[in-house]
Amino acid sequence: MNSFEYNFNCFDAFYGVSDSLKRIYNTFCPVIICVGSDLAVGDSLGPIIGSELKDKLQGKAYVYGSLDAPITAKEIKTIYNTINNLHPKSKILVIDAAVGNKEDLGNIKIKDEGIKPGEGINKDLEKIGDVSIIGIVSDKTRSKEAIYNETRFALIKKMSNVIIKGILEYFK
Repeated sequence: MNSFEYNFNCFDAFYGVSDSLKRIYNTFCPVIICVGSDLAVGDSLGPIIGSELKDKLQGKAYVYGSLDAPITAKEIKTIYNTINNLHPKSKILVIDAAVGNKEDLGNIKIKDEGIKPGEGINKDLEKIGDVSIIGIVSDKTRSKEAIYNETRFALIKKMSNVIIKGILEYFK
């Protein structure tokens, strides 16, 4: 399994995101699922990215999950099965916020495997996707409420900008 990691503060982190995707995400018909909710800052990374990508990747990729139509843990299984049926030959890229070690805060991880949404807050959901991008937005030692409500929006916005720029560079 290939795995890449970049801190959002690095001036060329978006090139790392783009290069990582070039190495592991080759598909005939790109599908991107952006998981999360706009109801809590700490969970909004995916919908923010999805909203930007929907506008900028029209005709290049199918993008699911946005601020207007978020995909949360409640409906992920049903939506994921529907997307798989709509795009059976596509490799699915999943984007989500995550918790991690304190020293990993701000890191963007790209992996050649899917993710289990909500795993960091003890949700037991099935693994989804073929390739994943996660942004470490909070320390996993904090309470669930703190993760959702005390995460800095500035961190989410800066990380989302790096991921968006990297994905757009990948699609050039």
